[in-house]
Amino acid sequence: MTDLCRKYYVDSINGSDTNDGLSENSAFASLFAINRLALKPGDHILLACGSVFEKQFLQIRDSGTKQMPIVIGSYGCGEDPLIKTDGQGIWYQDYGKELDSPMHVYHGYVSSAVLLFDAEYIIIQDIEITNSADKVIGENYSQADKMERTGVAVVAKEKGLRCGITLRNLKIHDVHGNVYDKHMNNGGIYMTALQPAEEAMTGVARFSDILVEGCYVYRVSRWGIAVGYSYAHEKFAGAELDKKRFLKYGHENIVIRDNYVKMAGGDGITVMYALRPFVEHNMTDSVACEINDRIYCNPGNRGGKVAAAIWPWKCKDALFCYNEVADTRLNQDGMAYDADSGDGTVYEYNYSRQNEGGCVMFCMQEAIHNTFRNNVSYDDLGGTISPSENPDALLTDNIFYVRKGVPFVRKNMDGGNFTEENNQIIQL
Repeated sequence: MTDLCRKYYVDSINGSDTNDGLSENSAFASLFAINRLALKPGDHILLACGSVFEKQFLQIRDSGTKQMPIVIGSYGCGEDPLIKTDGQGIWYQDYGKELDSPMHVYHGYVSSAVLLFDAEYIIIQDIEITNSADKVIGENYSQADKMERTGVAVVAKEKGLRCGITLRNLKIHDVHGNVYDKHMNNGGIYMTALQPAEEAMTGVARFSDILVEGCYVYRVSRWGIAVGYSYAHEKFAGAELDKKRFLKYGHENIVIRDNYVKMAGGDGITVMYALRPFVEHNMTDSVACEINDRIYCNPGNRGGKVAAAIWPWKCKDALFCYNEVADTRLNQDGMAYDADSGDGTVYEYNYSRQNEGGCVMFCMQEAIHNTFRNNVSYDDLGGTISPSENPDALLTDNIFYVRKGVPFVRKNMDGGNFTEENNQIIQL
């Protein structure tokens, strides 16, 4: 760091917002003091271990550089600092246009424990985050107009390509969002691109060089980890998706690795509108646990009563490897893996176990050139594969351990064409 870079310390127990925050002995007491700062490249925001920031939040609009990112982390010994937002940190999200289905909500108020808005080159690490709804008088968990809530929300809007966001070793849990709203910033970690006011001047809002690594995401709704839903969705219509489209409108160099998502209300881990995203060594456990008539009971005219564990949407040449998925709950989908409306998705060396909707789906006519190879499915339920009107799925060199009475092709999820090569189907 240069002499211009500063370290700001925040200690909820021993600090004071009348301090300058520039040493452990003169630490700030609250995150409100950080939100008032104009951060510079290379600055560090360090939260004291053992601190609890009740009804507080971080809203960062400043940026670092590739050589000098802004770092938000912790210091000292003990429990990771806890940002306990409880529905505060409210901002307004607006995609600027309807989404790919008019049934999807595209604007409204969001509560986020951490919001990065048009920021870039930011590292956030070693922090615990919650954003519950327990203390909101009169709010029902399943009500249709419930406010969206996020652990970490990342937004690109008015500054074109936003690069260099790293989320590492975060513990995000008990985020009580709106289970019905798939594409709002709603759940554990959610990154979105919104329509800029003057796109011709500022450029297309999109992401590059995103890393989500080593995060534990537990009891969140709706999504576990989602990267990349975009206002530019109409640019990705059709089955064949060429590279030029992504270099202008989509996301690049997205890496999601070593994360554990447990009991997400809806989907586990999803990357969207990305060129060659890389998703490896993640695990999801018991996701889609709220996509049922008991909790998902008041959607109104919303669509989206479907969820799967680890999957891409409208990506090109997405690679998923060494992931593990267990106990995805049954819904209209409910499978471990889903090659959905993308071009060239590859799943290899993944493992699935006892997922109530099966092992893998190749979803509809716009999911093309997809390969499922060298994977292991053990005792997946409902039906091992779902070709679902897909034109050309390839399954090769997999091992499927199938319980007696469970069909290989899931009922009512067939109608597609698939090729099998050198697979083993072993009856349990």
